Amino acid sequence: MADPALRRTFGPVVLLGLAAAGLAATAGTKPWVSGRSGAVDTDQGAEMTSVLSLDSARDAPLAGALALVVLACWGVLLVTRGRFRRVVAVVALVAALGTLVVTIEAARSLPPKLADALVEASGSDEVTTSTTGWYVAALVASVLCVLATAAAVRLVGSWPEMGTKYDAPTGGRGSGRVDAGEGTGEVPAENIDIWKALDEGRDPTA
Repeated sequence: MADPALRRTFGPVVLLGLAAAGLAATAGTKPWVSGRSGAVDTDQGAEMTSVLSLDSARDAPLAGALALVVLACWGVLLVTRGRFRRVVAVVALVAALGTLVVTIEAARSLPPKLADALVEASGSDEVTTSTTGWYVAALVASVLCVLATAAAVRLVGSWPEMGTKYDAPTGGRGSGRVDAGEGTGEVPAENIDIWKALDEGRDPTA
């Protein structure tokens, strides 16, 4: 029997994981570095920013992609169980670590790229660059992604699972529990009613 205290971690960890992955994916599409050289400033307008501000979608594409993988893994964790669920948690952790590594690396590689672009655009050797708030958000979200997915790998075995009665009815023989129609190979009517209720947006347990 799983420890009730460990079971109660399910909601907070999943919510933290979803929020962190969503923030990381969003930040991955925003400018991470801004700068100024002579009269050229990446904050002078949308057109200048689009030309000179470096964003992870173009210069660190793995950041946003891996964050989306983490987000998808959380969705799978909600509807699976058993050994496969733990495998998904491990995949999420690997993707979260990749997101963090790519984000940290961007702080080293993106500023020089922007500096070169500013020098070419302005003709001045004086360049200043800095990371944006979106980069900070991406870094924080990546760290939270790693913490949440690591917790999932550790705790997933004790978390509540979706009951087998919510499995999609297949209509095949040996479909698990057998009711009055035992030996007929038919799906119990109550299982079909449950899925119809879910499709219609109603709570079948109400």
